[in-house]
Amino acid sequence: MQNFDEHQEVHTKLDIRVWKKILKVMLQKKVPLIMLIVSSLLLAFFDVLYPLLNSYAIKTFFGETPNYSTKIPFIIVYVTSAVLFGVVVFGFIKAAGTLEVEIGYELRKQAFNKVQVLSYNYFDKTPAGWVIARLTNDSRRLSGIVSWGTMEGVWSMATMLGALVVMFIIKWQLALIMVGLIGLIFLISMFFRRKILKAHREIRRTNSKITASYNEGIMGNKTSKTLVLERHNYEGFHDLTDDMKRKSIRAVFYSSIFWPILIVVSYTGLMFILNIGGDMVIKNIIDVATLYLFVSYSLRFFDPVIALANILAELQQAQAAAERIISLIEEEPQIIDTPEIKEIYGDILHPKTENYLDIKGNVTFKNVTFSYVKDEIILDNFNLDVKEGDSIALVGATGSGKSTIVNLVCRFYEPNEGEILIDGKNYKDISLGNLRSNLGYVLQTPHLFNMSVVDNIRYGKRDATLDDVIAVSKAVGAHEFISKMEHGYDTFVGEEGSLLSAGERQLISFARALLVDPKILVLDEATSSIDTETEKAILGAIEKVMKGRTTFIVAHRLSTIRNVSKILVIDKGKIIESGTHQELIDLQGEYYTLYKNQFIDEQVSKSVR
Repeated sequence: MQNFDEHQEVHTKLDIRVWKKILKVMLQKKVPLIMLIVSSLLLAFFDVLYPLLNSYAIKTFFGETPNYSTKIPFIIVYVTSAVLFGVVVFGFIKAAGTLEVEIGYELRKQAFNKVQVLSYNYFDKTPAGWVIARLTNDSRRLSGIVSWGTMEGVWSMATMLGALVVMFIIKWQLALIMVGLIGLIFLISMFFRRKILKAHREIRRTNSKITASYNEGIMGNKTSKTLVLERHNYEGFHDLTDDMKRKSIRAVFYSSIFWPILIVVSYTGLMFILNIGGDMVIKNIIDVATLYLFVSYSLRFFDPVIALANILAELQQAQAAAERIISLIEEEPQIIDTPEIKEIYGDILHPKTENYLDIKGNVTFKNVTFSYVKDEIILDNFNLDVKEGDSIALVGATGSGKSTIVNLVCRFYEPNEGEILIDGKNYKDISLGNLRSNLGYVLQTPHLFNMSVVDNIRYGKRDATLDDVIAVSKAVGAHEFISKMEHGYDTFVGEEGSLLSAGERQLISFARALLVDPKILVLDEATSSIDTETEKAILGAIEKVMKGRTTFIVAHRLSTIRNVSKILVIDKGKIIESGTHQELIDLQGEYYTLYKNQFIDEQVSKSVR
């Protein structure tokens, strides 16, 4: 399921399955839900009670023969009811607010937990803006509508039922007028349901695109400025916002005409009651107090009907948000452990670390075939045997399959055919948590979090001491520049490490990877963003930390891999050359050509400087 294709979300009917999922979330919050239902029922009770009290007062105290003997008890009952009514109002506001917060928290928690366990390929095909909108806008909107909608729904139904019962008991002929109008009101509501739902789905889809555009504009601001794309970005963003404006105006039109029609129909019913009821008063069939009771109930009756129609409209608007956040929560990762493996080792969020295997670092590819897209094979019957402690450099042109090999080692993806063995065991029989807790991965473009240097380095090992952090920082040559910062290791690095140079960010990511003491270390073009001087500073450290660890190096600068155990030259998913640096130089094949050309380019660059 490709979630970014939001046109797939357009349905013509409310999806009961989706709302069952939301109901399950609500039922987890039993205390605020029960308080909300009880307070809403009591609110409806008082709404039915007050017209009865007022009708009694009109008939008893202002009739043709007034009787004031019950005046004091009546005042006491009325004041007590008013106080209790205030308590009930406080109760339902508190309960609805609490339920809204609890549901929002639960939805965000479930969605965020799912984001943690989703497979690598999910983020390849899903824009970040789509995910962010689910975790923020949709969860907030949905929690507000279902909590306050529950209150209004219970109150409306209870008030309508109570009013109808009293009206039928007192004068069923007048009550029939109210019943007849219910069908008409709901027919009108159902007509506008589809219009409002469709309009708001389109708005949500466009809003996600705008969020994604915001994200890309902020993250890619440097590229935009260097390519002078500000005008192009503005025009593209303007088109999106203009589209959302038009769709929003259309939705507002449907909502704005919906309410006046309901009000006209409602007060038409009241007109019939006044006409027929007034005639009954003239004919002495009922008294003025009874007519007041019906008029009062009519007004209170139509308010809940309109509220129910409002709930229906809001649920239609929330359907799009509900569909999308539930689709995220229910999205299944493609790379998962079997139930048997989870039973032994736990899962990513609930690991049983005491059962983890002691991984040594032997890695074997056995007849591995892999493709990201069907019929576009990247690796075809690929075989490789790496012994514990070996360092393997992968060299080749862009798209040759170098990064794919290390992504398969890390089990970000799994082979379509064949198998990958870790210490002679199919790595599908080793839990994801067990495998990745023994991995260290340094990317070409490292991601640092907006926190201090020390917290970034021990991000993968939270219980590490400051001495541990300093030790790995010294090993990779980062301690010197960190110590010169204003607050040393407590210095904040900014969003994505924006306050540091590219080389400093890379060194910190090296330290972070080494702190977890990985058995398998992956350096994916890890030195390509480091200047020559910084590269010299860490080459010695890399050689030291590679000892005793199986290391895969996706190499761009061939000067950094001269001392590895073996160099593999990859072309179209095949190993075309294999050997040490000197062996491949002596072979004078593809590696020799690459090394010679790069050496010449470096010398030319130095001479130009």
